[in-house]
Amino acid sequence: MDREQTLAWLRRISGDLATATLRRLEESLPWYAEMPPARRSAVGLVAQAGITSFIQWYDDPTSTPWIASDIFAVAPRELLRSVSLQQTLQLIRVSVEVTEERVAGKGAPLREAILLYSREVAFAAADVYARAAEARGLWDARLEALVVDSILTGETDEELPSRIAALGWHGHGEVCVLVGTTPPQFDVDQLRRRARKLDVDVLIGVQGSRLVVVIGRASPLGTPADELVEGLPFTDIAHQLEPGFGPGYLVLGPTMSALVDASQSARAALAGFAVARGWRNAPRPVEADDLLPERALAGDPLARQTLVERIYRPLHAHSPDLVATLWSYLDNGRSLEATARELFVHPNTVRYRLKRVSDVIGWDATGPREALILQTALILGSIGQADIRRRAQRNPQ
Repeated sequence: MDREQTLAWLRRISGDLATATLRRLEESLPWYAEMPPARRSAVGLVAQAGITSFIQWYDDPTSTPWIASDIFAVAPRELLRSVSLQQTLQLIRVSVEVTEERVAGKGAPLREAILLYSREVAFAAADVYARAAEARGLWDARLEALVVDSILTGETDEELPSRIAALGWHGHGEVCVLVGTTPPQFDVDQLRRRARKLDVDVLIGVQGSRLVVVIGRASPLGTPADELVEGLPFTDIAHQLEPGFGPGYLVLGPTMSALVDASQSARAALAGFAVARGWRNAPRPVEADDLLPERALAGDPLARQTLVERIYRPLHAHSPDLVATLWSYLDNGRSLEATARELFVHPNTVRYRLKRVSDVIGWDATGPREALILQTALILGSIGQADIRRRAQRNPQ
């Protein structure tokens, strides 16, 4: 059979080849049989286009690159998202097997042509998926930047959860925000790999010289509460992620119970990052709550509220004696003896009360840094109490 006769024969059996290919796909590929009818129909169009394309190429082999790539032009965009590259290669293999069986005995040249053409189609498929992956990566990067910006500004809407889900977020527990500087040669993939090794998921936003990372514990969705692994503290996680940031200050926001509340952690971290230079020996990373005095002095209302609600009010509600002892201890340069003389108590009584202060609020007044935090809280709390009394005198009930 010469070349013209072979071409005529191939055109006559092209419909039968397409039908046989679809039947074989349904028999040998379970995922194809489970597809919705519309997608199976789209796959059938691709198979038919492949057979037609092969016949055109056999007539003119110089058209290989254009013909092979054109096969996927008939595929709807949603088909490329629902069918993986591996599944596409399985489709090509089945199509080639069916075609080889039908042309068996028609000569070695035709069989070699089929093998050569299938190679070109495989390369064309890889090119299509590579371009789709590149476009998806750019889209993901823009969407991730939008999500991080929404978290930073606190301007969340009903679409935020769906956007986060579209990014493949696996965090289903506590979250916090880490803010630092962007390194000159930022390797985002390396930062993600390091995060995965720590069993956390991250959302990364680059805002000029500032690098923002939202960290969430990556417990698998649906894991029972009694099977959840506690994991590393966020401070340890921040230490592990620290090499991925540029030089300068690195501030960790407070821990929130869910991603929807991450904006509170972000506000604290950003406020701490803005004033971190005010602490001469600030560690790296430093917790935003350890920068409460600097943040309060810079006018951060969240820091002032945190100091009053977490230190002054609990102490005042627990015992006015603790407040008086703490004031005296700090005013006397953290001297036990001077505080005892002022209060007319034994130094051991001062020690006991300071320990009670630590038990109630979690800060230890005997340390220089924590003493600054506590003194700032006392000042703000006292100012707030005076304002309340003045308002009460102006507006007696």
